[in-house]
Order: sequence, then structure tokens, then C-alpha cells
Amino acid sequence: MNQYVTGAVIKGLREKNKMTQLQLAEKLGVSDKTISKWETAKGYPDITLLEPIAEAFRISVTELISGNTIYNANVSANMLRSKFYVCPVCGNVIHGMGEASIHCHGIQLSPLEAEATDEHHVILIERMEDEYYVQIDHSMTKEHYVSFVAAVSSDGVQMVKLYPEGSAEARFKIRGVKRIFFYCNRDGLFTIDPIKGIDDKESGYETYQEQRELEKAADMLFG
Repeated sequence: MNQYVTGAVIKGLREKNKMTQLQLAEKLGVSDKTISKWETAKGYPDITLLEPIAEAFRISVTELISGNTIYNANVSANMLRSKFYVCPVCGNVIHGMGEASIHCHGIQLSPLEAEATDEHHVILIERMEDEYYVQIDHSMTKEHYVSFVAAVSSDGVQMVKLYPEGSAEARFKIRGVKRIFFYCNRDGLFTIDPIKGIDDKESGYETYQEQRELEKAADMLFG
């Protein structure tokens, strides 16, 4: 764990909940002097008290430690507001529908910011009956690869996990899909409207193929 609950966090939560030091102390079975010591950074609560403290403030232990209170405004959350998190240690992929405090391997993860696809992260999308067939022109080495591809609609997420030395491709049911996301382990998260992906493929396919042939020829001559 890379952080611990601070006195400032406890004080802020106590005041927000309109509790005195004595009232909080009574809930936790400690003295009000102990609460004062925590809040003035002259001591820290024992780890066994983290859960009771969180319960006193009606938050989770994760929220208490991170210092970020999460407000549940996700009852009718739209999947199009999906957030993706990737652990830099183990590569674990986590999907969230709204605000969350996500930890993995002791690291608090931040939601990935999706960028528009570019010339180094080309995605080709074909419509095949009731499916989108997605191909990503990207290396799939152990050092540089696409980790996952996801298709997001307003009420669901379809995700395909990819692996180094495998194929950078996936198939998704078309129904309701509004955005396609994919994650490059070096450059981050990219997104595209699937219709735009099809249009780009139709309008730029010949140019794209010509560019790939030139690159292959250059590799053979100078590689």
C-alpha cells in the first residue's frame, strides 16, 4: 500500500459528518485525545481501526485510505461513460461505469484517457452480417502490443483480451455499439466511432495498402 489514512482526511470527514471529536471517539472506543492526536499528525490510527473509522463515516476503507469520497451517481449510469483501468504491474484490466477508487498491487489506478486513433495506431473495421470484425495494424511483440479491444454500447461492454505474439483482431456483435476502444501497452488507450472506422477503411484502404507495401519494401532494403 502506497499511502495511509491521514489526520487531515479524518478531520475533514468528521467535520463533513458534523461530528465532534468526542462523538467519533465514542463510536471507535478511543478517547477524544486520541482523535486529536490523529488530526494533528501526532499519531496514526491502528490498522485494526480502519474499518470502524470507515463505517463511522459510511464510506469504504479504500475511500478512507485514498482520501477520495466516491459518490454513487451511477444508478442509471450510461455505459458510454465507461472508464478503463490497467495495472502497470500485472496488466490487469478493470472496467468501471463511473467514478471509482481502484487499487491493484498496492497502486491506486487512474482511469485511462482515450485518444483518437492516429497513423501509428490504425484500426480497420469491417461489417460482417451482425458483427464488426476489427483489425488493428500494430506490433504484437512481448515488449509492444495491444492488450485489449472493447466495444461499448449504451447498455453493455464487449471486451476481448489480447496477448503478445497473438493476433490484433476481434469480433463484436454490432447491436448498439457506439465506440471501439483498444489499449496499447506503450501509448495508452485509443478510441474510434465504428462507423468512422468503416468509412476510413472504404475511403483510405488503397492509400493504406500502398503505404504498407512501401514500408515492407523499406524493411527489406534497410532492415
